Amino acid sequence: MSALESAAARELPASDDLAGTFTDVSSAAGRSQEEIGAILADLHFGTIFTDHMARLTYREGEGWHNPRLEDYGPLSLDPSAAVLHYGQEVFEGLKAYRHADGSLWTFRPGYNAARFNASARRMAMPEIDPRDFLGSIIDLVRADGAYVPQLPGALYLRPYMFSSEPFLGVRAARDYEFLTIASPVGAYFTHGFQPVDIWVDDVYHRAGPGGTGEAKTSGNYAASLLPQQEAAERGFEQVCFLDSTTGTLIEELGGMNVFVSYRDGSVATPALSGTILEGGTRSAILRLLADRGVVAREVPLPLAQLLKDLKADRIAEIFACGTAAVVTPIGRLAGREFDVQVPTGELTVELFDELTGIQAGTREDTYGWMYRLS
Repeated sequence: MSALESAAARELPASDDLAGTFTDVSSAAGRSQEEIGAILADLHFGTIFTDHMARLTYREGEGWHNPRLEDYGPLSLDPSAAVLHYGQEVFEGLKAYRHADGSLWTFRPGYNAARFNASARRMAMPEIDPRDFLGSIIDLVRADGAYVPQLPGALYLRPYMFSSEPFLGVRAARDYEFLTIASPVGAYFTHGFQPVDIWVDDVYHRAGPGGTGEAKTSGNYAASLLPQQEAAERGFEQVCFLDSTTGTLIEELGGMNVFVSYRDGSVATPALSGTILEGGTRSAILRLLADRGVVAREVPLPLAQLLKDLKADRIAEIFACGTAAVVTPIGRLAGREFDVQVPTGELTVELFDELTGIQAGTREDTYGWMYRLS
C-alpha cells in the first residue's frame, strides 16, 4: 500500500460533525429554481458554476484561518501575486452524486484530501487539515445541493490552492488562498461511453524524473495543452505521453491513467515512477481487479511491446480512467509511424458499471468508498 493509500484509508469524521465549519457570509440571492432547472436540463462539463464558493486563507505566522462560504465571483489579486509568476498552485477533482432517495454522496474524499496535501508538499505549499478540506465540500454541497443533477450527471467539485503573496522573487510564497468551487456536469466525453482515439506523442513530455509529474498542479496540465491541441487537429481526442528518459514507455494521458487487459486474463498499468499521477480511480480499479482474482501488474509498459502484442492479438482491450470520465475504452492508438485499432471487451464495461453503480448507490459499497455529504 502506497503512502497515499495509507493516508486515504484513515477513518473520516461524519459530515454532520464537520458541517458549519465554513461560515456563510454570502449575500447574493443566487439563481432561481427555474434557472437551475434550465442548467440541469442542458449539462456540459465545467462551464457553469454554483452560487457559492468555500474559502480559507493562509498567512505566515497565522496559518489557515477565516473559513467562510462566499458568493461565487471574481477574485481580487495583486498583479504581482506569486501564482501569476511562479505557478504555485495545486488542485483536486471529485464529484457529488444524488442517490435515488435524494441523499448526496461523494467518492473517496479522504483519498483526494491526502493527494491534495501530497501535491502541496511537492510545491512547497502549506498543507491543509483534511477536516477543512472535507468541510469545504460539505458546506458547499449543502448550500448548493439544488445543483446536483440526477444521475448520470453529477456536481463536479474543484478544491484548489494558490500562492497569493504579492512579490517578485524565486522562493515559496508566504500567503495562500484555498477555495472549493462546484459545477454541475454531464459526460466528460460528449459522445458518451464510446471508444476514444488516442495520439501517442513522441515529441512532447508531460513531466520528467524529479519534476512535478506526481503532483496535481496546473503546470503539468499546461504542458499537455499544445500536444493535445495538435492531436485534436489530427482528429484525436486525447494524447498519450511517453516517458521523458527513454521515450519508449507508456505513461499516462493528459488527465487519465491507462490499463491494458490481455487475453490471458491479466491486466497491466504503468508503474508509478514519480512522473505519473497516482489516480484515485486507478487505485480503486486495482482493488476491484484484485478482488476479482485478476492478476494486475504495475510495471513499465514499452510502446514497442504494446504494438507487438496488439498485432499478435494478445491484447483484449485498453482503457483509460479518471474522475471526470470514470472509465473510457480506447479504440485506436496512433503515432508518427503506426496506426492500429484496439479491440474492445467486457472488462472495461464491467468496471465502468461497477464503479458508477457504487457511486450511484445502486451497487453495494463493500469498500466504504462512499461518503455521505447530506
